[in-house]
Amino acid sequence: MTLTGDYEPSPSEWVRNQVEEFEASDGQRANTLPDHPEWPIVVITSRGHRSGKLRKNPVMRVEHDGAYAAVASKGGHPEHPEWFHNFVAHPEVDLQDGAEKHPYRARIAEGEERAVWWERAVAVYAPYAEYQEKTDREIPVFVLERS
Repeated sequence: MTLTGDYEPSPSEWVRNQVEEFEASDGQRANTLPDHPEWPIVVITSRGHRSGKLRKNPVMRVEHDGAYAAVASKGGHPEHPEWFHNFVAHPEVDLQDGAEKHPYRARIAEGEERAVWWERAVAVYAPYAEYQEKTDREIPVFVLERS
């Protein structure tokens, strides 16, 4: 079952624009980081931890055997991205990869599982390693599995 409710677009213009174009084209356009065709993205819909409204975020496409990782890097900033709190409070999310959209359950990976997913994420998007060096926090990695 996919999420239902009021959608509140991101306050970030580039995020709003990318999500809008991605969804309007069933993932055929705006499916990579802006100006970086080598870095594919997926769009994840979550429920706001405070507002309860639906929020949509493009995240790097890190997939393995039908599961996905969502890396809460925020570019190496000292605090987690806002969507981190959404995933913790409401782990039921929707993930759209191209035209395919399905419900998933998000959970934080720990220990060896985190290490494996971190390695996969850095293989897809090398800047994650630099982001980890910039911050004192261990960057959380969520594993999203079909629900």
